Amino acid sequence: MDNGWVKSWIEISEKRLLENLHAVQALARDEEHTASLKSTETLGVIKANAYGHDAIKVARILAKAGLRWLGVADVQEGVRVRKAGLRPMHSESGSAAGSPRHPMRILVMCGLEPEDYELLVEHDLTPVVWTVVHVEMLERAAAASGNVVPAHLEIDSGMCRQGVDLAAVAEVARRLANSRWVRCEGVLSHLASAEVSGSEQTRRQQERFAQALQVVVREGNQPAWLHLAASSAVDEGGTLAWMRTLARSHGAGVLVRPGIALYGYCIPTATGVLRPLLQPVLTWKTRVIGVRPLDPGESVGYGGTFTAKSQMRLALLPVGYSDGFRRAASSGVGHGWVMIQGRRAAVVGRVSMNLTTVDVTGIEGVEVGSEVVLLGPGVTADDHAQWSGTISYEILCGIRARQR
Repeated sequence: MDNGWVKSWIEISEKRLLENLHAVQALARDEEHTASLKSTETLGVIKANAYGHDAIKVARILAKAGLRWLGVADVQEGVRVRKAGLRPMHSESGSAAGSPRHPMRILVMCGLEPEDYELLVEHDLTPVVWTVVHVEMLERAAAASGNVVPAHLEIDSGMCRQGVDLAAVAEVARRLANSRWVRCEGVLSHLASAEVSGSEQTRRQQERFAQALQVVVREGNQPAWLHLAASSAVDEGGTLAWMRTLARSHGAGVLVRPGIALYGYCIPTATGVLRPLLQPVLTWKTRVIGVRPLDPGESVGYGGTFTAKSQMRLALLPVGYSDGFRRAASSGVGHGWVMIQGRRAAVVGRVSMNLTTVDVTGIEGVEVGSEVVLLGPGVTADDHAQWSGTISYEILCGIRARQR
């Protein structure tokens, strides 16, 4: 997205995105039990503009590959994706009561506001609900349109974030079962510590999810899909096996929900079956806008935090923290670097709002116009996260650059 004075751009590797998708799908499949499972499918999470990768571009690539489920954060994101006219390869649109009107399913994962319900029904988006009020407002919008709406019920199994807790599951499930216009198509939850193999917290969440599911079914619902496994759970492995067993016992299919893994990253786990197979999809670049010598004793940038001890050569880059290149990359803080001519060029002085200075002493051929890799081969989102004391998710979502 080009918004104002943006002097950098991102490039997306379709090949790597698809290879990451196929790695997830290969782990999600269980050949031994495929025949006994209703289905195992992948929902590609493209919220937050596909973690900074351009949601529409990513969605088109995934649809072309045959993926028929996408996950967005809110209705506005969903409408934008729906208007792109996506249609997965080799898919057919359902026509039975309660079936989606479009072959590409778009799950709105982060709740609804009062003004969202009519838009959601109009654009055939699938909501996540967890209160009686959600169901009632959705029912009114669905009835007004004459279309039965499939919804996914979220269980708060221990995140204490969104979802219905065990004490209220029966009431919400009963309201769903008695609705003429809203159908409980799926039941989901989210794990707090999925990256920790054998986590006691995960075990407790699984138990609560299974208990809640029994209540949902007892109250008259028959969900077609169960989902609990985001990227870290696929990487850890154990949750997927547990989900398959649970799904078989209820005649349901399993959805896996990779987000960050599609883009080439994953929080490290002890088992780590997925992470070694992933490749970063995004490269962030800019160009040198100035080159100058720096004499011994001269200081660089705000506060003069860096002083040259010997003769140096500096390159000026037209990016800074307003573009998502973190101030924590400054020399003496995070000790960040960029890649020029395939070599590391260390950040010198403080990263400022729109400008960053790097050391190109000894790197031949650097001149105005030389291409610079801010994030990509030689300098990953994990590197940026380490400098900044954060995670790769936040780095990728914070990039402000043009799409190429």
